[in-house]
Amino acid sequence: MDKQPLDLVPEICLLAGALITLLSGSFLPRQRQWIARTIAVTALAGSAATSTYALIGPAHTIYAHTYAVDVTTGAVRLIVAAATLLVIGLGVDELAGSHRESETYALLLLSALGTVVMAGASDLLVLAVAFLLASVPLYALIGLARTGAAAEAVMKAYLLGALTNILLLGGVALLHALAAGTTYADLAQNLRGAPRAVLATAVVGVLAGLLFKSGAAPVHFWVPDAAQGSSVTAASFLTTVPKVGALAAAYRLLDALPGPGADAGLDRSLLVAVLAALSMTLGNLAAFRQEDPRRLLGWSTVSQVGYLLLPVAVAGRSEAALPSLLLYLAGYAVTNLGAFAVLAALPHRRTLASYRGLAREHPVLAAALTVCLLSLVGTPPTAVFIGKLTTFTAAWDGGATWLVVLAALNTVASLFYYLRWLGPVFRRDSPDPGEHDDQHQHQQGGGDRPHHSGHQPQGNGHQSQEEPVVPHPWARTTAVGAATAVLLVGLGAAPILAWQDGLLLR
Repeated sequence: MDKQPLDLVPEICLLAGALITLLSGSFLPRQRQWIARTIAVTALAGSAATSTYALIGPAHTIYAHTYAVDVTTGAVRLIVAAATLLVIGLGVDELAGSHRESETYALLLLSALGTVVMAGASDLLVLAVAFLLASVPLYALIGLARTGAAAEAVMKAYLLGALTNILLLGGVALLHALAAGTTYADLAQNLRGAPRAVLATAVVGVLAGLLFKSGAAPVHFWVPDAAQGSSVTAASFLTTVPKVGALAAAYRLLDALPGPGADAGLDRSLLVAVLAALSMTLGNLAAFRQEDPRRLLGWSTVSQVGYLLLPVAVAGRSEAALPSLLLYLAGYAVTNLGAFAVLAALPHRRTLASYRGLAREHPVLAAALTVCLLSLVGTPPTAVFIGKLTTFTAAWDGGATWLVVLAALNTVASLFYYLRWLGPVFRRDSPDPGEHDDQHQHQQGGGDRPHHSGHQPQGNGHQSQEEPVVPHPWARTTAVGAATAVLLVGLGAAPILAWQDGLLLR
């Protein structure tokens, strides 16, 4: 059965790290929870280091062809490990000394593990289990904030997740009935001649679950509420990491299905293209009037997944589709986490207007925010610019011309709401004293204890404005590091793409 446990060392590192982090945190005093953090970071670093094997070794499947060890799996392993490390980095100031510090790290690792397994799954049953493993810890992460807004957000996420999980399992059951098997090899071989209506229903059901994990329309309603109501640590993770595995899994599944040229093959390109257009357009329109930066980034992630669906729509039709998807996922992850790191460094600023004068007060953070927001637009020479350029090219080569034109128009439109945030940053005047306090009280959901850990100054918001507010150091460092990586990925795109193409052509 091709049992090769050494090929799963990256996943084993994540699982062992989660269990050891949870157990050690249960017995450590609160002031020594940094040990649990160190264990989690070590597990992620070990997972990233051992992931290189999938990139240098030959592509193959293990455990009766249920799990693929190839470039896609290796790339997702690296992206997820690096992104989760950034999440922990930006969340140290918020979590240090809190009641649920070690539990948060364990949940992050478990959800990251589910995300990786989703990307590597080449069997429908493994995909279904991975979906649950990635989802259940995510619900707990959202609810750990223990506020009214967090409770509402986790309820929406849970109910929508339960619905899409039912649809996914129903789709898996139908595909199993049609193909007489659950591996992707069975699907590719046995679905030729299957009834189109039943096959389409099954594929839509499975895609519903993957779209929920990626935050795409029409199952996106939980994302803005969760981004706004949960802690910054949870918000940064849920808007970034799950979509990496979900989109890679969607590409792998659709690429395995018989195309429209086959006997009774399914033309899934139009379906994915419509979903991409809906996501990018709806996300942009909803982001226009947002005043809370977290909610703005929540809607931004809905629009970004629309662009990320472009190469998925042309899976099997363009050789550039897979490399462009992986590059865009890496660029988006570091960019989005860089923007959230700025929010974590300045948690008292809860409206776009409260960022007035940031360039004068904290020029380094202002520069990092500028780089990340311009990258989300797709401004050269940033990481997301390279991602959009390659995905647009792949979609054009795959025949989705109208979708590329619509994506370009949405890119131009998105500049408006990102500039609404950047505009106040470079104004000379400082924000009004009451702005932070009003929004901060609104977030707490009626008097609950602030969940930004014990580092926040006690007293009213006016007192915090009279004294200089020092940015949280860990989050500040993470923001600067992420912004630097955004530029490095953008400037080094040519050798990265050449190296990636060489791996895929082996």
